[in-house]
Amino acid sequence: MTRERVAHGRMGRALLVLLALVVCAPAQAEPRWSAARASEWSRAQPWLVGCNFIPSTAVNQLEMWQAETFDPATIDPELGYVECIGLNTVRVFLHNLPWEQDAVGFTRRIGEYLAIADRHHIRTIFVLFDSCWNDNPKSGPQPPPRPGVHNSGWVRAPGTLRLFDSRTWAGLEAYTRGALGAFAGDRRVLAWDLFNEPSNSGYMDAVVPLLSKVFALAREVNPSQPLTSGLWHDHPLSNDVMLANSDVVTFHDYDPAEKLEAHIERLAARGRPLICTEYMARTRNSTFQTCLPVFKRHGVGALNWGLVKGKTNTIFAWDTPMPDRDEPPVWFHDIFRPDGTPFRADEVAFIRAITREGARP
Repeated sequence: MTRERVAHGRMGRALLVLLALVVCAPAQAEPRWSAARASEWSRAQPWLVGCNFIPSTAVNQLEMWQAETFDPATIDPELGYVECIGLNTVRVFLHNLPWEQDAVGFTRRIGEYLAIADRHHIRTIFVLFDSCWNDNPKSGPQPPPRPGVHNSGWVRAPGTLRLFDSRTWAGLEAYTRGALGAFAGDRRVLAWDLFNEPSNSGYMDAVVPLLSKVFALAREVNPSQPLTSGLWHDHPLSNDVMLANSDVVTFHDYDPAEKLEAHIERLAARGRPLICTEYMARTRNSTFQTCLPVFKRHGVGALNWGLVKGKTNTIFAWDTPMPDRDEPPVWFHDIFRPDGTPFRADEVAFIRAITREGARP
């Protein structure tokens, strides 16, 4: 081969590579919503009030979503409990493993869940990743709950091994693009909470590369719903990423009402809509009767942790196991027993009353 032909051959290959890069390049990522766009979105919503939801028959996200244990027969009546007390929003955790195992089937089950929620006039905030509780998640049968132990079976997504090894992120990237892409224009999806408590489990700075990557991937999808990740801990680096990339500001607060109100006032200075995506821990004096009036007065969305006493054992406190008790005298989280009777009738009456007082504060 002559030098000229080699040069032409190299040029041809270079052009082919360039063309492939152009054809396969991701869509231009959209910028974060402006504060004005976020406020316009917020004004179009009712007062967002609801709960974090997992059916009582699931010990974790995998048991909720895997084909063998997906349980619409339980999801339907339990979302009926949400509707009957005037709540309009639930926050639901997805997981990367069902997507990587069977994306088509997982998408179909998400759609089935959304159809049930829609029949109950409920919209959903989906969570994609999570740094909390048990490490090394595995598909297949999940362990039974440990008696009296809070969230004994809950699993992280993706878990430490994959968090620290970017060579394994291709499946996580496909999951992020695929899940958001499948429901990017779906009115039944209220928002995307991309990463729950990302710096938890001691991850701190180490979570920032994946957290940043997930926001970038979600921006490429450019869904019609806002993107967010909730503030929960004073970890400056991850908080900076979340605040710089979230369209609406979400946060967690399990403190009494006076501390909650001060927290809201600090966050309101950022000029974006606020949603508290986790609150209500009775033994910490974070209650419906004290906190919901604060949220409503400030126009802040409010989603408590837990709905029905079940396999997650979140009626027990985070750090107070009671292995010899069916339930504690005061439930930490949750509202109903599986048969629909409330833990406290006065709480349910209060929730019904405050949600009936007007669509917006």
